[in-house]
Amino acid sequence: MSFTGINPATGETLAGTFEESTPEEVAHACWQAAAAFHTYRKLSGEAKAQFLERIADEIMALGPELLERANLETALPIARLTGERGRTTGQLRLFAQYLREGSWVDARIDTALPDRQPLPRPDLRQMLIPLGPVGIFGASNFPLAFSVAGGDTASALASGCPVVVKAHPAHPGTSDLVGKAIRKAVEASGLPEGVFQLVHGTTVEVGMAIVENPLIKAIGFTGSFRGGKAIFDAAVRRPEPIPVYAEMGSTNPVFFLPGILKDKGLDLAKAYVDSVTLGVGQFCTNPGLAIVKQSDGGDAFISQARLAMAQTQPTAMLTKGIYQAYTSGIEKLNSHSRVLIASKSETVVEGFATAQPTLLSTTADVLVDNPELTEEVFGPSSLLVTADTKEEMLSVANGLEGHLTATVFGNPDELAEYADLLEVLEQKVGRVLINGFPTGVEVSHAMNHGGPYPATTDVRSTSVGTNAIRRFARPVCYQNFPDALLPDALKADNPLSIFRLVDGAWQK
Repeated sequence: MSFTGINPATGETLAGTFEESTPEEVAHACWQAAAAFHTYRKLSGEAKAQFLERIADEIMALGPELLERANLETALPIARLTGERGRTTGQLRLFAQYLREGSWVDARIDTALPDRQPLPRPDLRQMLIPLGPVGIFGASNFPLAFSVAGGDTASALASGCPVVVKAHPAHPGTSDLVGKAIRKAVEASGLPEGVFQLVHGTTVEVGMAIVENPLIKAIGFTGSFRGGKAIFDAAVRRPEPIPVYAEMGSTNPVFFLPGILKDKGLDLAKAYVDSVTLGVGQFCTNPGLAIVKQSDGGDAFISQARLAMAQTQPTAMLTKGIYQAYTSGIEKLNSHSRVLIASKSETVVEGFATAQPTLLSTTADVLVDNPELTEEVFGPSSLLVTADTKEEMLSVANGLEGHLTATVFGNPDELAEYADLLEVLEQKVGRVLINGFPTGVEVSHAMNHGGPYPATTDVRSTSVGTNAIRRFARPVCYQNFPDALLPDALKADNPLSIFRLVDGAWQK
């Protein structure tokens, strides 16, 4: 079966035809990845670093063609896509640096104690090694940074795992271009072809064929709760269950305290609406829930937010399906008798998938009694909640499910007064922010992009930052091995010059 890309701004069918991968083709891709694993897993950190840097170079060598195709397939502006390309190549280069330093393998050595009583201790040495072939699902909302060469692919390749990537059907041309760039890097690096495999498909069956293939040892996914949960359920039903690292959805609550709203409320209202509508609201860190404590400053903030939302411009979403899900989500929220439309864009623009930015409102007691109101509506909208007291704000926080982020805006004195709110929020999310909106996720060593279920399927992991590499590795202990047979990371003279935990003390 063949399919084409669609311009979401116009509904136009784009040039290029793409073939749905057959079950046999998916199985062959998984087999090739498994065959390549035996070679690729043994590569040195330096060799893998050079490979990742070569991928970054090949992506940049695609030039304007990549950005122009992505623009046609997503309606995202060229400036946004240029920045995303930089993020994509930047994270590949960051992982390359991390591999060269080498301490990520978490080498641990307990030297032998032959004279210990009542029993001697053997020589024990442990480190992380790659899991095996990994299945990666490209995301719809980031056609570059969370797609074919995105963070999941970069971290899996960095760990030593070949990847089988399912391109997102919303941007097949973009995915194909990046796939060709990676294949050029594979060839130029002298690596087995199976290190990187790309499959296409518009059906659930293509993705599930990857998940259910016994050669695949882990899954990386960014997308909807429905999709992520289905993949997770399929993975745990396998004869050999495998880990699924799925980032699935988040409303990212923002709490506004009265003191800061008195001082900066008008500016914060505009910044809040800008964050809600950034990228047509198609960020996993979009602030879809705002809790405002009742006060004069709070009233002014709400009024200004309503005005700012009315002045926003409707823009095309990524796909017709995402647009339809967005409008259905708004209708579902507004169907509740105590949820009102507070404001929406006053500009009406007809388009194939053009969304109208919307601000809804309710009160804290309604939200506490109806926790389903906190479910994500993916797009340029937010639910504004008014709370009469600090206790009501705490009740809202305590009633939250898992999210990627939570934010508190407050001046220094009231932040100290609301320390108990921060203590609640750190149990609910993977990243807590003070006086800053969550849209924009830094790619760095300290970043955590994850959170408790249902935001992700594994609260212990991150999909952004160098710590993401650990998702695709497992510990192995080597007992009483001759030094010559040990991996370099565990040899007595530490030839890699990495930090290691030796008899309980970190040393290099």
